[in-house]
Amino acid sequence: MMYIKPYYLDCLAHASYLIVDEKTGTAVVVDPQRDVDQYVHDAAEQGWTIRHVLLTHCHADFLAGHLELRQRTGAEIHIGARAVTEFRVTSMTEDHPLALGSTRLRFLETPGHTPESVCILVDDLEKDAQRPQAVLTGDTLFIGDVGRPDLFASAGLSAEELAGQLFESLHGKLLTLPDETLVYPAHGAGSMCGKNLSNDTVSTIGAQRATNPALQAMSREAFIGMVTSGQPAAPAYFAGVSQLNLRERPLLEEILARSLNPLSLADLLAAQQAGARVIDVRDPDAYCRNHLRGSMNIGLCGKYATWAGSLLNPEQPLAILADPGREREAVTRLGRIGFDSVMGYLEGGPAALTSPEAPTATLERIDGNELRRRMEAGDPHLVLDVRSPAEHASWRIPGSLNVPLTDLAGRMAELPQDRHLMVHCLGGYRSTIACSMLKEHGYDRLTDLAGGIGAWTGPTESD
Repeated sequence: MMYIKPYYLDCLAHASYLIVDEKTGTAVVVDPQRDVDQYVHDAAEQGWTIRHVLLTHCHADFLAGHLELRQRTGAEIHIGARAVTEFRVTSMTEDHPLALGSTRLRFLETPGHTPESVCILVDDLEKDAQRPQAVLTGDTLFIGDVGRPDLFASAGLSAEELAGQLFESLHGKLLTLPDETLVYPAHGAGSMCGKNLSNDTVSTIGAQRATNPALQAMSREAFIGMVTSGQPAAPAYFAGVSQLNLRERPLLEEILARSLNPLSLADLLAAQQAGARVIDVRDPDAYCRNHLRGSMNIGLCGKYATWAGSLLNPEQPLAILADPGREREAVTRLGRIGFDSVMGYLEGGPAALTSPEAPTATLERIDGNELRRRMEAGDPHLVLDVRSPAEHASWRIPGSLNVPLTDLAGRMAELPQDRHLMVHCLGGYRSTIACSMLKEHGYDRLTDLAGGIGAWTGPTESD
């Protein structure tokens, strides 16, 4: 009589859930993405009524769709009691379960990743009123990892303080649950909300107790040291999104109506001249063959929203250059992280670049064999590796300079303009972004390594 339907958004490694009490047809959505059509469609198709939307915590990596669901369905919004919001909510506390019929939701207040984090126990009362069937753990417990505690420094809470709270939440609450309890987290591998997340999307408390490195026997102090070290750099947009999730703000449908505005080439160039950033969302090969001068390549084929949020200013006007038919996707995926400043898209897409009035450029792209040939011939270029320091330390082209893509804008002064730069990453996605940034700042002696270091056929070294 109880049903849990997961939804997984690969580009943000984000999991959301529809919980249904089939006896009453009452549905609850947990941690929805901002574009909520799928939940509304699935509920309508099955005759279910979405009455509640629950946020396990104030998310930093995506703008949740609670306001959109409130608008579409009238759903009541629930969040942890320590959250302060601009909209009306019902606080999730341990002494106030939510009864849906033969399904009951109970709440565990589990601070640590954030102060207001909550985990949601799902009981099927017709099976067992005492032992939960599942627990939705948000960013408190992942499969193979636990939530990072270092995202609230700006709120005056130290990573060490939150890590201590996380230790108590895990050992005092989650690990007291029966081994067979299913674990449904809010993120999987690729999320920046932890460092060792699994590709699996569901597990059990027993399996995590046995295999999750962060749940093994250790002192509180050792746990704090483990979870506060080695975390990936948080994308710049995280702080802004965590605050937006607590505010009333425009709905996604309003943003799409405003942003899906076709711009002529002349209008796009005028906007660019006035300070708008043109984002070319085609794949790297297409960008390298021909692109608008001054445009930045962040392809829809990769972690588009994460890199846009890491490298762009959310307040700067944006214009999209996309293959026809992909403009909505480009704007929607920016909207998922709260980047609502898109002013329009180039009408006609790449075809408009064939106009004599279009200032265009190309970017040389070579394979690993050609790079090796040039290096053996004594070509005096500088190999620029834009991967993370850990990636560079583990496997690199001899003599390469490591400037991570996240640091590139602030470290361009370190790069010589009188040498040819051969730029690479792991697979060729980040390196094209880097080249587009370098070109914008006057670096015109550039080559991109197609396929990244994975296509390199020469010698490597490591620490």
